[in-house]
Amino acid sequence: MFVYTWKFSKKKLTIAILALVVLIAAILLIFSGGGEAKAAIALSGSARTAKDRVSLIRSLGWEIEEEPIETQSVVIPTEFTGVYADYAKLQEDQGFNLAKYAGKEATRYTYKALNYPGVEDSVVIDIIVYRGKVIAGDVQSVKLDGFMQGLAFPVS
Repeated sequence: MFVYTWKFSKKKLTIAILALVVLIAAILLIFSGGGEAKAAIALSGSARTAKDRVSLIRSLGWEIEEEPIETQSVVIPTEFTGVYADYAKLQEDQGFNLAKYAGKEATRYTYKALNYPGVEDSVVIDIIVYRGKVIAGDVQSVKLDGFMQGLAFPVS
């Protein structure tokens, strides 16, 4: 007969709990399809440099031109109404919380998407960066009857 004893310090217990939480999150991501969650996780890295931003977007499966079409300073509204309320909801569905950045000045980078399925032209990808971190993003058609979606690459 064998008897095992384990002595846990608070540090070891904390690490074990964190590892369990990460494992559960990974399992949920794998079994939920995880497109939008994958986008938020992929974009949680640094976006301080142009190379970082391009790498983060490409990690989601997008092919883009390396130079942004536009770089613009934007102020996140303090109240989300109308179209911006819909935009905030889209961001929330991706795991981003724009409310945390209400009233803050951020930078929007717009890139031309080269591989949107079934569309050859007119699709752009926007990411909004605050202090080197992506806080929002979307993929949209700039045509009059266009669309807007989250950052996850569409699954056919």
